[in-house]
Amino acid sequence: MVMLDVGPGTFAALMEAGLLPDAIVLSHGHPDHCSDLVFLFQYLRFDRPEVAGLPVLAPPGVADLIADFLDASTDHPFHRVFDFRVVGPGDGLTLGATTLRFGAAAHPVPSVVVRVECDGVSLVYSGDTGPGGDLQALAAGCDLLLCEATHQGPPGPDRYPYHLHAVEAGEIATDAGVGRLLLTHVAPTLEPGVSVAEAALTFSGPIDFARPGMEVEL
Repeated sequence: MVMLDVGPGTFAALMEAGLLPDAIVLSHGHPDHCSDLVFLFQYLRFDRPEVAGLPVLAPPGVADLIADFLDASTDHPFHRVFDFRVVGPGDGLTLGATTLRFGAAAHPVPSVVVRVECDGVSLVYSGDTGPGGDLQALAAGCDLLLCEATHQGPPGPDRYPYHLHAVEAGEIATDAGVGRLLLTHVAPTLEPGVSVAEAALTFSGPIDFARPGMEVEL
């Protein structure tokens, strides 16, 4: 199992489900995408000492950011528990039956979008991105696009360039020819149903909103 980002609440969800990832992808180093890696580390360090070298794939600087937070020197258990590997646009690797490919995200810190393929099905995850970057190209023909839709309404000339509006997520899904669109990262003050309706203006395929505990079969 490959875990895509480890934001707040994900560690508790893992424990509730009785799961541990075989590998982790961190799209970037903002805390809403990686902060629970600290709790996962503490759990593995003290309760699962047999786990060592868990692959964590992340853009440049993310490993140092989290290590600095933990004050983890070179001999700290943090570096035993996790095996950080730097990834960037154009990189790809295979973990067992799963193939990962990475592209550039439009975000103010080093960030990636990722395509995950296994057993003939594919999922693409946007992480955080504005328009541009490699999301549309990487998502071409995928079965499911898990795409950020932080904002609602039409994007104007003063729009924030590093996140997407729901209508833009729909446009990307249409242009990439994806099978299904699953919206995530909707701002917490917004109604997700409105985002789904706005994405439906530009994408005619199945659309839903990613909810806690949701399972999607591909």
